[in-house]
Amino acid sequence: MAEALLSPILEQLTTVVAQQVQEEVSLVGGVKKQVDKLKSNLIAIQSVLEDADRKQVKDKAVRDWVDKLKDVCYDMDDVLDEWSSAILTWKMEEAEENTRSLQKMRCSFLGSPCFCLNQVGRRRDIALKIKEVCEKVDDIAKARAMYGFELYRATDELQRITSTSLVDESIVTGRDDEREAVVSKLLGESIQEAGDVEVISIVGMGGIGKTTLAQLAFNDAEVTAHFEKIWVCVSDPFDEVRIGKAILEQLEGRAPDLVELQSLLQRVSESIKGKRFLLVLDDVWTENHGQWEPLKLSLKGGAPGSRILVTSRKHSVATMMGTDHMINLERLSDEVCRSIFNHVAFHKRSKDECERLTEISDKIANKCKGLPLAAKVLGGLMQFKRTREEWEHVLSSELWELEHVERGLFPPLLLSYYDLPSVVRRCFLYCAMFPKDYEMVKDELVKMWMAQGYLKETPSRDMELVGEEYFQVLAARSFFQDFKTDEFEGMKFKMHDIVHDFAQYMTKNECLTVDASKLGEATTEISCERVRHLSMKLSGETSFPASIRKAKGLRSLLIGSRDPSLGAALLDVFKQLTCIRSLNLSWSSIKEIPKEVGKLIHLRHLNLADCGELESLPETTCDLCNLQSLDVTWCRSLKELPKAIGKLIKLRHLQIYGSGVAFIPKGIERITCLRTLDGFTVCGGGENESKGANLRELKNLNLIGGSFSIRNLGGGIEDASDAAEAQLKNKKRLLCLELGFDYNQENGILIEALQPPSDLEYLTISSYGGLDLPNWMMTLTRLQVLTLRYCENVEVLPPLGRLPNLESLVLSSLKVRRLDARFLGIEKAENASIDEGEIARVTAFPKLKKLWIEGLEEVEEWDGIEMRVGEEDANTTSISIMPQLRELKIHKCPLLRALPDYVLTASLRVFELDDCTNMEVLPPLGRLPNLESLALRSLKVRRLDAGFLGIEKDENASINEGKIARVTAFPKLKELGISYLEEVAEWDGIERRVGEEDANTTSISIMPQLRDLMIVNCPLLRALPDYVLAAPLQELFFSGCRNLRKRYGKEEMGEDWQKISHIPNIYFHDI
Repeated sequence: MAEALLSPILEQLTTVVAQQVQEEVSLVGGVKKQVDKLKSNLIAIQSVLEDADRKQVKDKAVRDWVDKLKDVCYDMDDVLDEWSSAILTWKMEEAEENTRSLQKMRCSFLGSPCFCLNQVGRRRDIALKIKEVCEKVDDIAKARAMYGFELYRATDELQRITSTSLVDESIVTGRDDEREAVVSKLLGESIQEAGDVEVISIVGMGGIGKTTLAQLAFNDAEVTAHFEKIWVCVSDPFDEVRIGKAILEQLEGRAPDLVELQSLLQRVSESIKGKRFLLVLDDVWTENHGQWEPLKLSLKGGAPGSRILVTSRKHSVATMMGTDHMINLERLSDEVCRSIFNHVAFHKRSKDECERLTEISDKIANKCKGLPLAAKVLGGLMQFKRTREEWEHVLSSELWELEHVERGLFPPLLLSYYDLPSVVRRCFLYCAMFPKDYEMVKDELVKMWMAQGYLKETPSRDMELVGEEYFQVLAARSFFQDFKTDEFEGMKFKMHDIVHDFAQYMTKNECLTVDASKLGEATTEISCERVRHLSMKLSGETSFPASIRKAKGLRSLLIGSRDPSLGAALLDVFKQLTCIRSLNLSWSSIKEIPKEVGKLIHLRHLNLADCGELESLPETTCDLCNLQSLDVTWCRSLKELPKAIGKLIKLRHLQIYGSGVAFIPKGIERITCLRTLDGFTVCGGGENESKGANLRELKNLNLIGGSFSIRNLGGGIEDASDAAEAQLKNKKRLLCLELGFDYNQENGILIEALQPPSDLEYLTISSYGGLDLPNWMMTLTRLQVLTLRYCENVEVLPPLGRLPNLESLVLSSLKVRRLDARFLGIEKAENASIDEGEIARVTAFPKLKKLWIEGLEEVEEWDGIEMRVGEEDANTTSISIMPQLRELKIHKCPLLRALPDYVLTASLRVFELDDCTNMEVLPPLGRLPNLESLALRSLKVRRLDAGFLGIEKDENASINEGKIARVTAFPKLKELGISYLEEVAEWDGIERRVGEEDANTTSISIMPQLRDLMIVNCPLLRALPDYVLAAPLQELFFSGCRNLRKRYGKEEMGEDWQKISHIPNIYFHDI
């Protein structure tokens, strides 16, 4: 890691020296010689650092030497950053003077009379700091001879990979018997007395697969249907309050604000009452029965059959928790370990290459000692080794001989770690600052890496792209896991607890994650003066622990606190810890940020996301000349950004989505390196017009990418000309654009001026008042998602079916009266060609997977296409419409009478029909072979009969002829919801529709996979058909169905209660 620190410092030295010459900004005499000597010493040290980095794992003296070097490097980095910041500030002040048409004054640190005394003092301070650092480096350089380091230069070449190199981790080998054992214990008869919850424990060493096994059982289909499921990662320490909140968050949908343990446990007891639950407590370490007993008591009110599943490395923990069934997880066999290793290591390799390396691969895999995590990590390492020599080098490495408590895992991790370029190692080790089991967000992590200076930008590659590549490398090596995608935050992931232990072992003196109330315990072995990255949980404290003030060199601070007094406590932080580069206060209850934040001249990343009570940012925020990212998303109480935000010329990411920010201040055009600006509101008159930027200020912000939203279009007099000046089409990095208009404005000229780049993938247009949609829409050939909302004057849609890559289409609250061949895009050109017999196949909406139609209250006709194909060519021309449609939702189309056949395709998985009151007869939905979810709401349908099942005519005709041996309606349907069908009295079975003669030879299966049935407010419905009662239902929900309750209710002693009593989850609810 020291190697990765030195390189940027040498580059920064060269850059800053060049700057001082160019800008005539020099320091006090004699410093030039000191800087030259410093560079010479650093270059000499750099040549032996790779060897030192490897030796420090085994040699404490070397580790101490490396630690001293890192401390000096950090100090040097801070001094150089202070120096370059001073130069930048001077240049900005000079530019401001020029813009005010003041007399241009040539000002230098060396001799200008305008250079004030405090600036002279600052120059002298920097010079003294440089001299002090030079002396320390000189001592360290002299000491290196004592350790006999070899000259070795590690490559920083990054082996390029793509996301396809992330091997499918869902393939789990060698645990089938254990999975069946766990599931059987979960679903079997309880051996506990009433009121007690059975505890099952999975015990085994680190990295052996305890959590994976628990996940397999947790996600089992039968287990999912049987239990209300809760998953909590406990880890160390055993925090009863956090565990209680996690339980309630999953049971109730949100975490409570309670902090007092007794109140929390009482709430848990109330919430769990009567529920048959499965609670997984993953990675438990505590052996203190007093910590576990209150929580266990609060869980006693669950329904019979509830279970607690525990994973732990210690048998003593399982015993303390009162385990009823203990499953000891043993090491995998060498054969299974080889299978896991080969699956990763030989991914995408030829058969010949695999055979050539089989012998040596078996020897390497055998070193995994039966641990699946080791096999996966080693496989990730060898995935990038192509020659036999490289494989033999790994096999013979001395790292296999390391003595350590995690002997089976640390050597594979070290091998994979040292195989990384030094810059990527540094990015990995940075993750040690997060708490165990912390869910990291990829984009946020990349910004934090940027803030620390870990990512080097080139003319062809942004820092963000470099960070993405580093992330992919670490993910491919299995340093990260549990990937998932969040709609708002993007990629999320975690580190395995053993990998986290390894990262903390390698950064013992630099990264610290603690609960402030236990900070004293955590710092007994770690000197706060050496901590650089700190994650801290504050539990009600209004001031920071005094020991934190000693961490003068702290560079990253992540604070978790819901205390509204945190803002005042931050004052101490900003005065004492001035080297901070990354500050994360997200989800805190602060109302304001102290003005002293402006003194954090090194700060590059400020995350205030989800601080819902934050009301203002001080103007001094604009003094943060190095700030790269500012995140105030979902700060709903924040109404304005600081007015001088244009001074933040290094800002790359400004995120305001979901906040109360009403406008972007003037001056935004100065921030030309801006990459993210997710929201922009046009100020059309009112008090904000003089303070807010207009659209033309976007002209030079051509690096803006990702998602961009413009609101209140049409609200300003000059909008059209401003929009043309904005030149959105030049912003080539834009992927997602949302255009929100002011209601009732005729703004056709304006929308044409807002033409986006042709590579746009997502487009939303809302509240547009024009009659016609823009001409440029059909030029967006890469468009994947299109949403049109509240465009209440639009009567005719363009030929959207011609967009070749469109996957999702939402049409909401339009004035459209007809969905016809023009909408499909096959009205003119294609039919002309069809008449000439020139086209063999025409496809409209070739990639469309999701279609939502809502609030098209004037649509009466939704045409098919059959009559538009020429008679003569009907046999030779194939027209395909929406061949990949998976999801169809139609809401609030009261005049719509019928659906065209082409939307009821074989590919359809989800179908919702809601509030279409003119549709009295349902289409034959039972014929859809892949339909899995069906919801019918607020229809005038009077009967659910064989026509609905799709076996009324053709199938029964075939049955009577004896040609069909088996008929299945709704073969894959799993979820069925029927709501507000207030005129439905009969839900017919099908028995009487099968011909007598064929009854013994013909099999009719209806809804054979139905698991969930919900019926709401169908007051006339008297009974369920036999085929529904025979389905493998796991959940049945009735609400507002008095006849059904009377017939099937247990408490009502319903005549048919026994027909549903076998269903695990039955709910009756009165409206």
